[in-house]
Amino acid sequence: MKHKPLYDALPFLNNIDREKQEQFQEYFKSAPLWLFDALIIDELKKGEVFVREGEPADTIFFIGRGIIEATDYRVYGTPYDYMQFDKLYAFGGMEFVMDLDVYKTTLRTITECIAVKLSRSKFEKWMYSDIRAMKYEAKLVGEYLLREGRNSRIFLFLQGSDRLAMLFVDRFERYGKNGMLYIKGNRQNLADETGLCVKSISRSVKKFLEDDLITKEGNKIVINQDQYNRLKKIVSLKIDLD
Repeated sequence: MKHKPLYDALPFLNNIDREKQEQFQEYFKSAPLWLFDALIIDELKKGEVFVREGEPADTIFFIGRGIIEATDYRVYGTPYDYMQFDKLYAFGGMEFVMDLDVYKTTLRTITECIAVKLSRSKFEKWMYSDIRAMKYEAKLVGEYLLREGRNSRIFLFLQGSDRLAMLFVDRFERYGKNGMLYIKGNRQNLADETGLCVKSISRSVKKFLEDDLITKEGNKIVINQDQYNRLKKIVSLKIDLD
């Protein structure tokens, strides 16, 4: 059954995929009616930076449609794109949970996006009055931090093509749909995410293509269910993924 106040406040929900609708309904399941009047819909252009590290964390963002990524500029001033999101998170929620006054990362859109904005003051008022919502937000933040820490530790023990295989496995598990994953084959982005040089990425991609571990469609890397299983087996020989 649809959450009528939520759909009245965010009519675009009627035109997005069912999985994302369910994520919105779960997140706002116990929200008070006054909160829906405070939600603001905003359309973001492709490549738009809407959160900057170090700026006041005064707004919470929910991405209703589209994909965004996080960028870290602290390593010698070089942008490092280290995480992509296409699921529902309260961006700015981690700063609230950790009692931080400024954003701890920079977020920009990869595609055109529909964002839902909520002032931090209204978000805090809701969280402090709704234990279910507070526990759910803390759970999402904890899962994110656990996954990031785990993947960082794993990467320390992997070299060369194994790192790229791990990245593909992680991407498939998070973003694959109907047994397929499509990744834009930008060598520099893959190098940024794995810590490998572009030359190593090119060698690894070539090797994976020769071994039929990935395929190419135009400028996209494509991974099907069987290829994912084989990539995961390669990584599992080096580390325990369970």
